[in-house]
Amino acid sequence: MLDLAIVVAFLAYSTLAGLRHRKQASRGPTDFFLAGRQTPGWQAGLSMAATQFAADTPLLVCGLVATGGVCLLWRFWVYGFGYLLIAFVFAECWRRSGVLTDAELAETRYSGRGVLLLRGLKAVYYGTVVNCLFLAMVLTAAVRVAEVFAPWHEWLPAPVYEAIRAGVDAAGLAPMAVASDADPATAVCNGLISVAVIALFVLGYSAVGGLRAVIATDVLQFALMTVGTFAYAWCVLAEVGGLGALAEGLTSLYGASRHASVVGLFPTGEHALLPFLVLISVQGLFWIGSDGTGYLAQRYMACRSDHDARLAGVVHTWVQVLGRSLVWLVIAVGLLVVYPHTPADAASEGFAAARELTFVRGINDLMPAGLRGVMLAAMLAALGSTIDSQLNWGAAYWSNDLYGRLFCQGLLRREAGRRELVVVARVSSVVLLFLATLLMLRIGSIGATWLVSLVFGAGIGGVLMLRWLWQRTNVYSELAAIGGSLVLAPVALVAFDREWVQLSVVALGCLGLASAAALLTQPTQDETLERFVGRVRPFGLWTAAGAEGSARRFLTRLGWATAMSAALFCLLTGAVRLLLPAPGRSGAVGWALVGVGTALAIASLPALRAATFDEPE
Repeated sequence: MLDLAIVVAFLAYSTLAGLRHRKQASRGPTDFFLAGRQTPGWQAGLSMAATQFAADTPLLVCGLVATGGVCLLWRFWVYGFGYLLIAFVFAECWRRSGVLTDAELAETRYSGRGVLLLRGLKAVYYGTVVNCLFLAMVLTAAVRVAEVFAPWHEWLPAPVYEAIRAGVDAAGLAPMAVASDADPATAVCNGLISVAVIALFVLGYSAVGGLRAVIATDVLQFALMTVGTFAYAWCVLAEVGGLGALAEGLTSLYGASRHASVVGLFPTGEHALLPFLVLISVQGLFWIGSDGTGYLAQRYMACRSDHDARLAGVVHTWVQVLGRSLVWLVIAVGLLVVYPHTPADAASEGFAAARELTFVRGINDLMPAGLRGVMLAAMLAALGSTIDSQLNWGAAYWSNDLYGRLFCQGLLRREAGRRELVVVARVSSVVLLFLATLLMLRIGSIGATWLVSLVFGAGIGGVLMLRWLWQRTNVYSELAAIGGSLVLAPVALVAFDREWVQLSVVALGCLGLASAAALLTQPTQDETLERFVGRVRPFGLWTAAGAEGSARRFLTRLGWATAMSAALFCLLTGAVRLLLPAPGRSGAVGWALVGVGTALAIASLPALRAATFDEPE
């Protein structure tokens, strides 16, 4: 009952938050999607961290550590530099752009016949395809949790459950991959019921209260997730006997060699280092949100000042990369001892999905009443914080770009009313959630789906940064990159077995196409460029009127991002070496890295207080 009371209290708070901000959200699109552009930086940063504290990510971490060791978590950590680059270079530009979505930016940044086509294409691609894919992965995590904690076939009256089951069967929904021992058809039915319950909860505040309600609940959700995961890590360590016993358990279960490879920060083997370095560098720079595109940009645009936008990016990065990673890492490695596996298990087809589920099993098996309720509320918070952000972001494309710009202005030749756009946004949230649920039924391992999304996103990341940094980038550059990604990504996935080759081919190929398109086609009109520069004051290679000093300012900001990244990675790697030492290795290097990282972090603090657009640097 205590567990249930904690979960119910969280649900009640989130629902009331939506109702409390309902009137403000109904004023118009700016209030609904950007919280009136009055969000403090620390709140925006924690909201971004809460969104990426997604319920699917700790499951994915457990799968990655079990299949390839701690070094695979560089797949998450490598974004640290990219996040800080966004914070110091792109965040203020997003805020000053005055747009509601990335798609709308097309008509602000470019000129030419293809601008409206690009806006519509990006609204569909980001607002529907990408958005629903990420939502589906989060909903898959919801099903994984429900497999253990929500046996609806036992809770609901038999006639009610059988009626729902009959409807699912009649709809011909194919069973998703199931990581537990449940019957696949039962798992599908239970999963859909769980998704419906979660959807009603999230829609109850996000579609009613807009981004204000999302951010208000995100701050509480982040606090819950932090407390819950720390408590979970403590329970895991208590089960294995502490950090020292954790090291002994790894050696006794898997051998010293396997222990070293599990906790190693870098891959071993003669031919492993180069692919690893290429993989993390390409993924860290060429990804689908490399300039903040998506819900990150939405938070930056919602900030009340340029300084708040920068602060939001820094808070998000440190909390995301350092704070949450260390706790999840301890949990993932500890679960290898609590739930050991054999080499035969590791070679089986469903191994990754099964190891992902150990995160949920551990909550049920290791946490006492009360703490388990906190963790369940934290998992629900993680689901809610991601779903609400994805829905609000996706609905912005549907309302602002597809309905307001293309349908009303383009076809009907009229302006959509502010309240009308809010109504469309609320309806869009429901439709997007339905589409994501259908896609969820086709997802097996979360990790496998995430890797495919990385390959497709690699082709777009380069041009997203170029449009802010290089004046010559034009509308045809983005169209070429999107088209190239849709062609090269499937080819690379089929033609090459190694992921680092797949990412490199797609990223470099599409960057080449975008650059060639920029140089071989008509440039953006001078008037458009001058308006953009006057409003945004971008950094980089700009020669339009008003862009004096843009290259120098970019180098300064790049230096800030690099210095703070060095501090972040020194602290991260030092902490990992101290928490999870390899057999026979002393802690001297770990302490040295922590010391260097602390010194660099202190030295980087003035960058947070540096001048913004409104002040001379």
